[in-house]
Amino acid sequence: MDALQKPENRNRPIDQEMAKAEEVLHKVFGYSEFRNRQREVVNALLKHQDVFAMMPTGGGKSLCYQLPGYILNGLVLIVSPLLSLMEDQADSLRRLGENKVRTLNSMLNPEERKRVLSQLRQLRFLFISPEMIRQPRVSRALEKVPISLFVVDEAHCISQWGHEFRPDYLHLAEIRIRLGSPVCLALTATADQRVKKDIVRYLHLESAQQFLMSVDRPNISFIVLEAKNSEDKTNQLIELLGKVEFPGIIYCSGREWSEKLSKDISKRLGFRTAFYHGGMEPEDRRKIQNQFLSGELDILCCTNAFGMGINKADIRVVVHFHYPSTMNAYLQEVGRAARDGGQGLAVLLHSPADDRLPEAFIDSNYPSPSILKFALNQLDQGEYQLPKDSERFIDVIRIMGAGETAARFILEQFITKSSGRPVALLYDDCIRLIENRRSVQMKDLARMRSWISEKGCRRVSCLSYFGEKLETKPDLCCDRCGAKIGDFLSHQHSALNNSGIEVDWKKRLDRLLACEKVEPDS
Repeated sequence: MDALQKPENRNRPIDQEMAKAEEVLHKVFGYSEFRNRQREVVNALLKHQDVFAMMPTGGGKSLCYQLPGYILNGLVLIVSPLLSLMEDQADSLRRLGENKVRTLNSMLNPEERKRVLSQLRQLRFLFISPEMIRQPRVSRALEKVPISLFVVDEAHCISQWGHEFRPDYLHLAEIRIRLGSPVCLALTATADQRVKKDIVRYLHLESAQQFLMSVDRPNISFIVLEAKNSEDKTNQLIELLGKVEFPGIIYCSGREWSEKLSKDISKRLGFRTAFYHGGMEPEDRRKIQNQFLSGELDILCCTNAFGMGINKADIRVVVHFHYPSTMNAYLQEVGRAARDGGQGLAVLLHSPADDRLPEAFIDSNYPSPSILKFALNQLDQGEYQLPKDSERFIDVIRIMGAGETAARFILEQFITKSSGRPVALLYDDCIRLIENRRSVQMKDLARMRSWISEKGCRRVSCLSYFGEKLETKPDLCCDRCGAKIGDFLSHQHSALNNSGIEVDWKKRLDRLLACEKVEPDS
């Protein structure tokens, strides 16, 4: 019988389990010792205790479920929010020599999905999206195999208040019960008090062991630069990139800006750049991500569709050309810098015109009253067979002008709250819910704006939002504490003149040719 099919010996002394964990840590992963709170998390999981762990970006969250996969008997099921994220994590395991790992997502054709489902008993790790795990055929197949660990990665996505809200996350607790209530591990890098409560509530982790580390990353410095307008911001960005270390990530509010900045940086600095956003084909996004991870790109201009869980340790600078609507999102994104422990720099470029963008983004998460009323009537009249026609419904609502998040909001409210109630009552409930959620999100946005205009230490202000106090101030803390761009000058630009243009024509030509090679398909 395959080892994965044998019943687990729950009576084995835990010290033997941890001795085995130390052995796996060294032989499989190549580490001599645990770091941060990894030991405590792994120890709790091996004792079959549920765990909620908040560990900073680069804190080694993945190892907390990967290592137990080599000790526990059964499948480690990892619910992951993004295709690129699950593929990246699966690839990292394959690089360790692990061949019992698969992903199950919308990129697979029906035959490939069928093949993966038929292999479940032979797998050690399966990465899956919250939408895919709810499909009846998939959930039925998973119910037939032993699940040793149920992992919810990027667990902050479960919160109804953040820009990452995904309704399917709200059903993970019931799915876990159907799978036999395996041990659960919820992982995230940042969560304020409200998001923490959401994670515990929706995943039924009231009795879980909690290992909540500080969100502070002392090796990342914060600088905010004020600009008059978008043109001034672009010029300041070019000047900044001509001075500081790279590789770097530039976060933009939309697809057009990511493409524009990529071209501007390439043209004016000769850097190897590319853009990444949700409007690209999955194959193109995957290609760009791999080029960035492998060091073939200096700068990546992207929307918030890029970066969650990305495993690139040497990112030196993260720039926000437009700022996000929450401190949670901001720390998630700047936390992608300096995961190798070196010095990182987080720069936020701000102009007065930017303040309209995040509010518009919040409003895009919800349907207008007219679209809401039309959609609820269509659903009430049986125009769609749910859940089979869910994607068709979403496509129709998007054609009407609403975003996908707004369409999924309508769908979720109808499925969970209709129960024969008159559509008029459901409409009124939805309007009240939208008003309440929007009110909370506007308060989060006000806190983000307050941080941008902060007169005191930005690190202290940031930590206070998460209920923490600063213990030790790093030398290069933030611009309010004296840090400046001049502190981060790079030797990488020794061949550049003061205008940021390559003076060695051979190196300049090499860079331009490299840029042509990595330009995404149009």
